[in-house]
Formats: sequence, C-alpha cells, structure tokens
Amino acid sequence: MSSPDECSQDPANDRPVQRPNIVFILADDLGYADLGCYGGRDAAFGRVSPNLDQMAAQGLRFLNGYANSAVCSPTRFALITGRYQYRLRGAAEEPLTRRSGKNPELIGLPPEHPTLPSLLRDAGYRSGLIGKWHLGYAPRFGPLLSGYDEFFGPMSGAVDYFSYTSFDGSRDLYEGSQPVAGKLGYLTDLITDRACDFIARHSGAAAPFMLSVHYTAPHWPWETRDDEAESERIGSKIHHVDGGNLPVYQRMIHHMDEGIGRILASLREHGVDDDTLVVFTSDNGGERFSDNWPFVGKKMDLLEGGLRVPLIARWPAQIAAAGLTRQPMMSMDWMPTLLAAAGVAPHPDYPLDGLSMLATLRDPQASRARPMFWRMKYRSQWAAIDGDWKYLKLDANEFLFNIAVDARERANLAEREPTRLAALKARYAAWAATMPGIPDDAAYSLVYTPATMATSASG
Repeated sequence: MSSPDECSQDPANDRPVQRPNIVFILADDLGYADLGCYGGRDAAFGRVSPNLDQMAAQGLRFLNGYANSAVCSPTRFALITGRYQYRLRGAAEEPLTRRSGKNPELIGLPPEHPTLPSLLRDAGYRSGLIGKWHLGYAPRFGPLLSGYDEFFGPMSGAVDYFSYTSFDGSRDLYEGSQPVAGKLGYLTDLITDRACDFIARHSGAAAPFMLSVHYTAPHWPWETRDDEAESERIGSKIHHVDGGNLPVYQRMIHHMDEGIGRILASLREHGVDDDTLVVFTSDNGGERFSDNWPFVGKKMDLLEGGLRVPLIARWPAQIAAAGLTRQPMMSMDWMPTLLAAAGVAPHPDYPLDGLSMLATLRDPQASRARPMFWRMKYRSQWAAIDGDWKYLKLDANEFLFNIAVDARERANLAEREPTRLAALKARYAAWAATMPGIPDDAAYSLVYTPATMATSASG
C-alpha cells in the first residue's frame, strides 16, 4: 500500500488523493444476468454469486456497462491500451491463435505499445497478471513484455481446467515466461490462490500495486471442481460441444465467486481494503448457458446480449455503498479512469479513446456523453450507440432501436425515424474513417463456422 504521504493529483477535480491499490477482476463470457445482483436466478445449491452481490451492495453497480467487443481478445486489447482495439492488427483476430493471419509471429500486443500496467509501473506501481492473457504468444509477446512484473496463467484464449490443454492440444500454463509442469489443481482455484498470494506479498510495501485477475471461468470447457473425469474424457477437444449444462455452468460461476470472496477477504486481512479500488466485469456477453436477460443476442453478436456486461466497482475510501448508475462505460474507459485515480498521465504519443469515469465513481449521478462504436467481420456487423439510440447493421439489414425503452431490440424504428437513422449512420461512418480497415486475412473463420456457432464459440 502507498504510504500516507505518497499522494498524487486527481485530474478529475485537481485535489490530492492517496494512490489506491487496484484489483481488476475479469470474467470470461459471463452473461449480464448471471449474477444475483443483476437479476440472476438462484441455482439448486442456492445463491450463485453471494460475494459479488455483496461487493455490489458495498460499491457501485453500472446498469450500462459495455464490452469493447462481443468476443474476447479484442476487448482485452482495448482494456489494456485504453484505445479502440481496431487500431491494432492483432485485435482483428478471433480466436487469437498461433495460426492467426499470414504472419502469426506478428499477431499480438506490440511490447512497445504503452499499456495500463506499463504506465502504472513507470509511476511506481508493482503489477501482476494472474489468469488469462490472450494477447499473443511468446517469444514476441507476453505479459512481462507489456508492463506486468509477474504472470501466472495461460497465454491462449481457453484451456482445460485440469490439464491446462489449449486449442491446439498443447499444454498452456506459465509462470512468468516459463511453462509450468504437473497437475496443480482446478484452474479457477489456482488463479484465486495466486491472487491472494500477490496481495499478501505486496500489501506491506511502500509502493501501491495493480493486480489483474483474469479468470477463465465460466468459459468452456464446462467443468466444475468435481469434473476431472470429464476433463479426461474430452482430452484435447476442449471446444466441448457435447458437454455442459446449466447446473455445471452456474457452479463454475460460484467457484469464481468464492475466489473473489477470498480476494476481498485478503484485502481486509492485510489492511488495504479501504484504499483498494476493486473492479469486476466480463470481456463480452454470455455464451451457450448464460442468462443475458433482458437482452437478446449473445457472444459474437453486436446486439445488447453480446455487448452488455455486469460492471461493479468497490473502493470504500471513495465510492459510497449501494450505488447505482446509468452512465454508459466501455472496457477501454477503465484505463483513463484508473490512471486518473492513480494520478498518472497517459502516454502523449498514444492518445486514449477511452474516457475517465472517475467522477461517476465518486458521484453515481455524474454523467458525460459517451458515444460508442463497434464493428465485426463476422456477419458484417456495425453498431453505434449515442444516448438512447442504437444503429445496428447485421449482414445487409439495418436497424434503429431506442434501447432506453426497447432493451430487447425488437422494434426497428428505421423507417419511422429516417432523419435520426441517417444522423447516427453518418456518425458511425465518421468514426469508422478514423480506424484502419479490417485485414482480408483476419482469422475469424478458424473456429466460428455456422455449425459451431449454433452451440459454441471461442475466445
């Protein structure tokens, strides 16, 4: 934890604040209503997410949290850079694998690009990533090359929870830059154990810390702590289209929630609870067994079900309990928000697309305009949101929705509101003109075929 006299200027209101510790927790493929605090149903064993529900009660819950993409790796590019993922070649790939593109050795997060952990490291923070990376493979890419001091987890998009087998059948579990051998246990629990160890080691230091906890749960393969036999059955076929069910999926979320409870307890145990900003969200909307209510669509769709995600922030020293906000916020907004909280300036040569929402953390009624834009090669999707209105292009079809009253995107108002449609299309076109085009060899077809999309997706 930072010492009492180790202060910085808060760019939001220009007053000195103590630099917080930061714990950023990211779930994988979690649906909007999978948590109790977002209306989720109880499971047969009881509440699915009691610790996250309590975290929301003690902090601020966003109703309009959005992922930067409807798939995994592109969102992670945006999250770590604070910029639209389309600015980087690697973010055009999904799934990001060793086979991606014509030059796979070039596909990843360039080590020279400033990141949230690299900027915080340069300002004196100690940093660690525990969990999923999915931003390129060694030796050209990796967490230790992009600002993290420590890393434990898989490099790829998904691994088996017991064998740590990746898409291509190879083992994928690393400590720093070195492969880890042996069977160590259930991956969700390993991530929690390492996160708690990081907090224990760094809480007494003079410098503050930033810890990224990127769970692979509840991404397939569908395995709870009790499903090692299922892991052995499926072997290297981790897409797992012939397995899983709702009880297993909910139990996977519950295992993650238990781990988050342990992380929060570790912060209290080591006396850094009040001065630690903890964020929880998901990388995209839910998948096969997810509950995305009230939205339609899912992962891979630019409908609300593929983009809207749970988003909770807890910081007892600065965020009032039981807060609720309708302020829209995207994944990439967290970099400027966390930099502002730490009093750290962004890199002048890499202007951020994200917007700081630090004022909203302190006052849930504070608001700022937040237009948002997306595009995906899959099904030639485009989307733009400005206030209550959303423009969506899906294949050759165009839609205009008032998502404030029609969250399920059922009433296409394109013909009734031609002027509004034209204005929002023009705004999308102006934004798109500032972004690089989608490369012809972008590898969205590696796993996402019509046959697999009916049941599963990768990332």
